[in-house]
Amino acid sequence: MIKLALIGYGQMGRMIESMAADHGFEVVSRIDPQLGTSICREDIKGAEIAIEFTQPGSAYANICRCMELGVKVVSGTTGWQEQLEAVKELAGQLNGSVVYGSNFSIGMNLFYEIVRQAAQIMKDYADYDVYGYELHHRYKKDSPSGTARNLAAILLEELPAKNKVIFESLQRVKAEDELQFASVRGGEIPGEHRIGFDSVYDSIELRHTARNRKGLAAGALLAASWLMQREGVFEFGEVIRSGEEV
Repeated sequence: MIKLALIGYGQMGRMIESMAADHGFEVVSRIDPQLGTSICREDIKGAEIAIEFTQPGSAYANICRCMELGVKVVSGTTGWQEQLEAVKELAGQLNGSVVYGSNFSIGMNLFYEIVRQAAQIMKDYADYDVYGYELHHRYKKDSPSGTARNLAAILLEELPAKNKVIFESLQRVKAEDELQFASVRGGEIPGEHRIGFDSVYDSIELRHTARNRKGLAAGALLAASWLMQREGVFEFGEVIRSGEEV
């Protein structure tokens, strides 16, 4: 079995641990300040790869420290990507291996591709205006989510008529070249994202609904298996698009 370290032992870390053995991993290390452990050679306990779900302020340092110790790392933390070029530079120096992503749900990454293809089809039909919105549990710390930002970026890339995304509320009429993407936080909703194309004639809506955190854990473990045979820095979508079984 592949020796795995968990960096961050909250809900995601414990979920990954509960599924690890079924995916060929043995959890040998749990790194979390609450446990009194840190990313050091003693506490990492010979792990070959780490899965990191922590906080934006610590993710960059965690990823770099793993590479310095020769440990491959999968990071599901969002909000640190402005330091991505520095991670790539260090990976090149140390022959490091990293997979990062804003959403490790396999289904959501397939949804990205579905939305992209839908936008490519709809771009020539001016009667249809596009919108997006997301719903998450009341504990979620960011709004909009990294997933919402990714979906909006795909739509801006594929729809020539849209040049700007608006995440905040509008106190005016929306401009023709604007895409509004709204966020709702409440209850225990694991996560839901919708993309709609609406006209005076009819409406088309695409929806992805997460049932629980297991999908994210399964995706992180898939990424870890995939990364074992690779060096470099990869976005999780590359894992999905590779179509390789691991």
